[in-house]
Amino acid sequence: MLEIKNLHVYYGQIHALKGVSFVVRKGEIVTLIGGNGAGKTTTLKTISGLIPLKEGEILYQGESITGVKAHDLVSQGLVQVPEGRHVFPSMSVQENLDLGAYTRKDKKAVKEDLDKVFHLFPRLKERRQQLAGTLSGGEQQMLAMARALMSSPKLLLLDEPSMGLAPLLVREIFNIVTEINSTGVTILLVEQNANMALSIANRGYVIETGRVVLEGEAASLAANEAVKKAYLGG
Repeated sequence: MLEIKNLHVYYGQIHALKGVSFVVRKGEIVTLIGGNGAGKTTTLKTISGLIPLKEGEILYQGESITGVKAHDLVSQGLVQVPEGRHVFPSMSVQENLDLGAYTRKDKKAVKEDLDKVFHLFPRLKERRQQLAGTLSGGEQQMLAMARALMSSPKLLLLDEPSMGLAPLLVREIFNIVTEINSTGVTILLVEQNANMALSIANRGYVIETGRVVLEGEAASLAANEAVKKAYLGG
């Protein structure tokens, strides 16, 4: 579904990504793990058209999307949930969700997706007329994910969905990620909580200083001594 080939990205003189390559197959959850500043978020933003690349190629469903604008990718089913949630605080929950579906013309399918979103996130249904800025951090994360689902994604890029959340909420968010995946949405997950990420992913890639240094099945990465020492608190 997604093939990243030899990505090189610069911020001014800083060489942020140095030849990153990986693949995400249809139906998978693939996670990118690594420390702060490793290049994980830069990778997602480059895929979703928010940062230009200097060299390399991005293939989505077999077609090159290198240089395609972010809003055009959304209508092709490639959608990112940004780090830090970024809901529209002065709009209601319902208005945020409506904005998620702004590229779609199929009103009946949009209504069906709204019902699905409220099934996944019952708390949002209870708060649908509430201003998004008054929600808790966990509820805002749910809203950011729900808004992305309203665009009917085929591939969902999730950037740090557990950041700043209490442990109980983290578990709930990851359960929902698994449930979204079970409906047929492919997921590329960037997450500092490597334990949780590897517990739900099929495969993973470890990024350090802009390079992929390790890849494999999630279970084998979780059992890898170097990964345990660096990222899993052991």
